[in-house]
Amino acid sequence: MVDQVFVIAAYGINIVLGLLALVFLGLLLWVVVAYRVDVRQTRHTVRRNFPVLGRFRYSLEHLGEFFRQYFFAMDREEMPFNRAERTWVYRAAKKLNTTIAFGSTRRLDIPGTILFVNSPFPALEQDAVPPQPVTFGEYCRSPYTTSALINISGMSYGALSKPAVQALSKGAAMAGCWMNTGEGGLSPYHLEGGCDLVLQIGTAKYGVRNEFGELDEQRLHEIAGHEQVRMIEIKLSQGAKPGKGGILPGGKVTPDIAAIRMIPVGEDSISPNGHPEIRSVEDLLDMVARVRAVTGKPTGFKTVLGEVEWIQDLCRAIQARGPESAPDFITLDGAEGGTGAAPQALMDYMGLPLTLALPMLVDVLDEYSLRPRIRVIASGKLITPDRVAWALCAGADMAVTARGFMFALGCIQALQCNKNTCPTGITTHNPQLQRGLVEADKAQRVANFVQTMVQEVGVIAHSCGVDEPRKLGRQHARIVQPDGEAPLLSQRYG
Repeated sequence: MVDQVFVIAAYGINIVLGLLALVFLGLLLWVVVAYRVDVRQTRHTVRRNFPVLGRFRYSLEHLGEFFRQYFFAMDREEMPFNRAERTWVYRAAKKLNTTIAFGSTRRLDIPGTILFVNSPFPALEQDAVPPQPVTFGEYCRSPYTTSALINISGMSYGALSKPAVQALSKGAAMAGCWMNTGEGGLSPYHLEGGCDLVLQIGTAKYGVRNEFGELDEQRLHEIAGHEQVRMIEIKLSQGAKPGKGGILPGGKVTPDIAAIRMIPVGEDSISPNGHPEIRSVEDLLDMVARVRAVTGKPTGFKTVLGEVEWIQDLCRAIQARGPESAPDFITLDGAEGGTGAAPQALMDYMGLPLTLALPMLVDVLDEYSLRPRIRVIASGKLITPDRVAWALCAGADMAVTARGFMFALGCIQALQCNKNTCPTGITTHNPQLQRGLVEADKAQRVANFVQTMVQEVGVIAHSCGVDEPRKLGRQHARIVQPDGEAPLLSQRYG
């Protein structure tokens, strides 16, 4: 019996050694062939100069996108979001302790840095109150009132996966905030969670278009008829690509997405760079009035600012028509906004960042006495409490974020959004990669992120001496200047 065991074991060892020998010979043969191919080809300099070894360059470059944030980058040096920012969101989403020790790692002398003005008499805990409600659309048949401070910015089904949309919808309902559908139209997965929704109408009018790509009022009326659809947002532009429409690669246009958007399966979904029927501020007001009349719900628009002259023209047109003609809100996106796919020239160089644009917009609306008739929603890298508190100080009524909620879902900033290869299942339609995104778990994290954000924005407000975040004003924050001075926002912008 023992001899038989030894014979079987020896036989097994021989098989393993034989397989290893075959693998070694196969590898050796591959090296020889790869060497001959590399030294003869002329397209790749590195492979020609360093045959075989040069082939690993692209694999290492690809893996570097994932690993540099863990091994090489300092806490505050990464872009677009550094480790300190991501860590805060991850911990907030998991309901973990967000305190730190030993002092801030943040540079406090860089121009543009925001410093809040602490009060010698902070608001006492027993005096603190929740964020006060805000009403949109006083002239609408169905106004919308909400206390939400931070909401989910426009991310379409298509750019996001099905389980990501489902988790966001359910998490938003748990947290009491709204979710913007993005320009891809309303999907069943947006409705699943029961949250409030903002229907975005992009330049391609996906979901509410006719066969010619024009606005179909009947379809718009039907979709807006869902009780969950609370407001309508007409998208003029977004921060990552002002002047360029949405881009969804053909590999992400599944039959389900194609049916919702009313476009061909598997073909690139590229939106026009503007609305053909909106070529002036008068046209914009006409479109707002048209959509509001069809839906009966608050209607506004999303834009990026390069200058404010056209906003002044808009305000003068509103004064001529009457306050009921005004958009019910303006969502202002900063040039630092993100997207799944955009030309680098636009993402890097077009439009004003939110820190410059938000005070400019608010000042113009105040100049023409159009607030609070027109509510202001701030968007652009507002993923941490300090950024949201700054936006409130500058004059915003509330904030929206997309990438903050992506981090809450588990995004690792792999920068694969446009390739359908997202390793966390958030921006891919590959079922194998989507398996990692467990909807119930991520929905709770979305709710945790909102709740922690509201709590910590409240902490900043109380430290500034006010009992709730919406009472923050420009006298509560300073901004560092190139000369080292840090005037109050009220002194800097008025």
